[in-house]
Amino acid sequence: MSVADICQWLHDTSIGTSIRESLWLFPVIDAIHVLGLGLSIGTIVWFDLRLLGLKMTDRSVSELWRQLMPYAAVVFAVMFISGTLLFWSEAVRAWNSIFFKIKLVALLLAGLNALIFQLTVHRSLALWDKQPVPPIQARIAGLLSLLLWGTIIAAGRTMAYTF
Repeated sequence: MSVADICQWLHDTSIGTSIRESLWLFPVIDAIHVLGLGLSIGTIVWFDLRLLGLKMTDRSVSELWRQLMPYAAVVFAVMFISGTLLFWSEAVRAWNSIFFKIKLVALLLAGLNALIFQLTVHRSLALWDKQPVPPIQARIAGLLSLLLWGTIIAAGRTMAYTF
């Protein structure tokens, strides 16, 4: 069974059809997704700007981490679920969209960037936590995060307007 076959099956399910054909369901899920995107990415952007040493340099990285990431994680989960439902309703169109594929690759790279940050740079946080300008590895992780999330947003919005 190919990915295209799975997408066709998702598209044809009662859930996919209900979301796609509902007067209110698709727009409500889309609104939740966009609001979740703004809240989740907004918190990540503040953290990335701190990693770059551009904003909130008077606060420790660990303090911002503790304050921002619980919110980002919850809202990211809402965004992920709503995005999955949106994909479910338009799986065939999405899979055939180059912008969806760009978004998917950027999401995977953003996840990989976060994992690498957690397994490497974040483990040495105690050494550089209060420095106004973090080490180059942290700055690279922050910059990559900003670039990847910008790509995800641009591809997602472009995808939405090409259906």
